[in-house]
Amino acid sequence: MSIPQTTKQWTVTGTSGFDDLKFHEAPIPALGDSQVLVKLHAASLNYRDLIIPQGKYPFHTRENVVPGSDGAGEVIAVGKHVDRFQVGDKVVTVFSQGHIGGELDAQGARTGLGGALDGTLRTVGAFDQQGLVHMPKGLTYLEAASLPCAAVTAWNALYGLQGRALKPGQWVLTQGTGGVSIFALQFAKAAGARVVATTSSSEKAKLLEKLGADHIINYKETPEWGAEARKLTGGAGVDHVIEVAGPTSMKQSLNSVKIEGVITIIGFVGGVKGEKEPGFLDCLNHLCTTRGLLVGSRLQMEDMNRAIEANVDKLRPVVDGKVFKLEQLKEAYEYQWAGKHQGKVCIQIS
Repeated sequence: MSIPQTTKQWTVTGTSGFDDLKFHEAPIPALGDSQVLVKLHAASLNYRDLIIPQGKYPFHTRENVVPGSDGAGEVIAVGKHVDRFQVGDKVVTVFSQGHIGGELDAQGARTGLGGALDGTLRTVGAFDQQGLVHMPKGLTYLEAASLPCAAVTAWNALYGLQGRALKPGQWVLTQGTGGVSIFALQFAKAAGARVVATTSSSEKAKLLEKLGADHIINYKETPEWGAEARKLTGGAGVDHVIEVAGPTSMKQSLNSVKIEGVITIIGFVGGVKGEKEPGFLDCLNHLCTTRGLLVGSRLQMEDMNRAIEANVDKLRPVVDGKVFKLEQLKEAYEYQWAGKHQGKVCIQIS
């Protein structure tokens, strides 16, 4: 296989908005001894990708970074010390390149693709061999490209807290039809849990119903959806809340959770300010655990991929029907920012 000398890529040149995304061609540096050169076939978008060029991402980023947290492709060259992959392997990127296993530390938190390190929105990219996993069998490149952030985050939320992993028969509450929420719904149902899903529209409710949600609450029609979710559990409350909206919904999440339940705080797609932002006493009064996380480790991703391979029909990633080309990246950002998507917004690279 011929090795290209250049890559077509996007870079984030500023923080004033999507117009700071620039598309250009750049030379490919010499491959390091422990690096793997990947021809990227697909990528997918996450909320973090959208807020980085707006200067709203709260974690470390660097100037002129290649954006993109998630990618899948084919190995086209390996460094002389690489022993985990060979040419021709199908691979998926790990989000935090330095978080291999165990607890996340400050150093690992500064190794996120598309923010601190060059990401996946390019035709060819070099990655450390420790920052890749084999692509799950049975998935397309588009489907596999949806896994690194959203799927691993959902897996970590349900299984990553020691002693509090999801059990069959427990209740899980998900919010909306974004990537993390849909993966959490799929993982929970595959594990024999019961799911209460919130949404803003009857159209999006159809997808949640198709994926097996036991109860669906339209939060626009039922503003006090936390109490409604608690009622559905017989008054005890849900065991796990997948909190993606942020301060705008945290009060309702607290109202829904059971004593000793877990609220995993993942994002703030609903904005950074709520009507009344819950604080210290709210968490104390509800006697629950609130946990923030940043995706997960490579070992968690490998566990998750084994589960997907074993249940590929039940756990097939949901890719939004509108797929964009690499050159259409700004359109893809606008599409997801407008909330038009259901499932993962994906980019077909090659």
